[in-house]
Amino acid sequence: MDKFLKKEGTASFLSAVAAVIMGLLVGLIVLLVASPSNALAGFGMILTGGFSDMKNVGQVLYYATPIIMTGLSVAFANKTGLFNIGGAGQYMVGAFAAVYVGVEWTFLPPVLHCIVAMIAAMIAGAIWGLVPGLMKAYCNVNEVISCIMMNYIGLNLVNLLVRQTIFDSARNQSYWPADSAELSKLGFDKIFVAGATPSSVNAGIVLAVIAGIVMYIVIDRTKFGYELKACGLNREAARYAGINEKRSIVLSMVIAGGLAGLGGAFYYLSGAGAGIAITEELAAEGFNGIPVALLGMSNPIGSVFAGIFISYLKVGGQAMQSLGLAPEIIDIITSVIIYFAAFALFFKLMLAKLSAGKQKTNANAEPVSQNAKKGGTA
Repeated sequence: MDKFLKKEGTASFLSAVAAVIMGLLVGLIVLLVASPSNALAGFGMILTGGFSDMKNVGQVLYYATPIIMTGLSVAFANKTGLFNIGGAGQYMVGAFAAVYVGVEWTFLPPVLHCIVAMIAAMIAGAIWGLVPGLMKAYCNVNEVISCIMMNYIGLNLVNLLVRQTIFDSARNQSYWPADSAELSKLGFDKIFVAGATPSSVNAGIVLAVIAGIVMYIVIDRTKFGYELKACGLNREAARYAGINEKRSIVLSMVIAGGLAGLGGAFYYLSGAGAGIAITEELAAEGFNGIPVALLGMSNPIGSVFAGIFISYLKVGGQAMQSLGLAPEIIDIITSVIIYFAAFALFFKLMLAKLSAGKQKTNANAEPVSQNAKKGGTA
């Protein structure tokens, strides 16, 4: 058992499960206080709503796609000891770049049109991550502050550009991307369907999973990933070992921004009839990437599963509305569960202390046992 608890993956998984269970219990308490008569039924819908039919399963994957990408963005930056809270801004500028190409560059052939739109989103998000990276590497400006500033600059810039370029006044949002720029459904609309209504899931979820696998390989199986982790653990020691920590910081934020920007492309190129709305609020998908990364312990594969889980809660929360529960209650429950994801690291540390305590006890008991044996022999 001690060896089992000492494993990094085991500790991360158990701590995440503990955080989820505690979050669900708090959610049940909130339901009991808000609506005692519907509490158990509503809680049951949270647990089963995502699997109630094939369409909802598809919607889980659809909503998971952008937050997996922003979760990977946060997780990747964490490996260099950086907290990328700028996912919302990177997501929004990436979304605008993808939608602009999707609306205006209709001269491109269908497959190429979608690819160019995604590349544009990655570049835009990478540029938005580059600025905080440069400020952190060369001016030692805290990346949290610079990322927050870039979030609001990105929000207002996107609002301005949408109004002046691709604005649809009838809907108070941007025009929808052309059909040639949409991601392929890959036949998912034939599988994840309820009655005659298909879900919105598309090739984006496949690309998001591939991105998670690629990030895992980069971080754990390449020299570049080793340098990133070394900088995250101890920058002074990394510099002494000959690692260029400034380059690692900048590249980490650039890649993180590109991932978040690509998440914006996946959402708006889904063919679900979504345009970029003129709003004063930052994109929720950008901030939801933070609990996804926390719940996944900054592991790319863990972030993929965490993104699907957070999306599952969202679909279950939507199913709860059939009981007449107010949407605010659903938001509170989901937020509480997400909040407890931040305690996953605490649970991980507690498991490590528990394992260390058992090891120390066993080490102290062994000499006593040997002395007793010698005494018995004498």
